Amino acid sequence: MDKNVQARCIAHEIRNQISICELYSQIINKHLEKAKFKNDSVTNALNCITKSLKIMSNNLLDLKSLDNAEFKTLSACNIIKEAINLSVVYIQEKDINISLSCKNDEKIYVDENKFLACIVNILKNAIEAIEEKGEITITINNEGYNLSIKIANDGPKIPEEVQEHIFDEGYTTKQTGSGLGLPICYQNLKSQNAELKLKKSNEKITEFEIIIPIA
Repeated sequence: MDKNVQARCIAHEIRNQISICELYSQIINKHLEKAKFKNDSVTNALNCITKSLKIMSNNLLDLKSLDNAEFKTLSACNIIKEAINLSVVYIQEKDINISLSCKNDEKIYVDENKFLACIVNILKNAIEAIEEKGEITITINNEGYNLSIKIANDGPKIPEEVQEHIFDEGYTTKQTGSGLGLPICYQNLKSQNAELKLKKSNEKITEFEIIIPIA
């Protein structure tokens, strides 16, 4: 990947995180208008903004150096819970339930901010795929030396002619899409010894899977 493409990819990730900050700022303003005391929703929103800013700072460092990864041994369940917390802002007026089944809470060795950004991007896509009402399920299972993280939604099927191109850079079916989100996720996860794949997409379910070594 050349530097120009790298810069575009970084810009794409920054836009995603900025949108989170903007949406949560709106939420904060709404609560501040209604309440003059401590509010749990406001506190949570501020925490999410702080985390998003950290992710953006990490991406900005990529503009200076292509090797700024900071690997840590983290709880898989905890990092997925944090990603869910960051992603719910995208639901807005939709009736979508996100559930997590963490049958095996294993440790994974990842760059926290890059891994979080990937999960948030996949969840954002799942939310956008559901028109009004639906379910998003996340299942974490132990598979020997690896951990399987499956993210599924009950939105419309991804057309078969699209499925083979979803990890191609620049390919998108969205009117305002850049076609960079999933390719970035794929490459970032690959750099963390993880594999991202589309497990299946039919009339009932669309499921992505991340296979990552247990630390």
